[in-house]
Amino acid sequence: MAVNRRRGEVEAEIGGRIRRLCLTLGALAELEDAFAAEDVAALARRFGSGGLSARDLTRIIGAGLRGAGEAIDDEALARLPIEGGAAGAARIASELLGAAFGEGEERANP
Repeated sequence: MAVNRRRGEVEAEIGGRIRRLCLTLGALAELEDAFAAEDVAALARRFGSGGLSARDLTRIIGAGLRGAGEAIDDEALARLPIEGGAAGAARIASELLGAAFGEGEERANP
């Protein structure tokens, strides 16, 4: 499955399958609600401060899966094994947030 980083897509092994994740505008709106953030800039500051809990990682990854079209809720996601365990979940969330907020875009497009 090819991912399009320009659209903010990443892929990860979750539940024994390679899955696509994408923080669409709808997924970002979902995260604004979940984190009581007033806007996307507030979300970026929140995520940039570090210290994400396991619940935070579940919300971010779940929103990314739903943004890519999967019908899964956070409770079902929390029961699935993630490649690399907790460290793998942190890596997935980091890649997803980086893709959504344009991290590394300058290096990719000189």
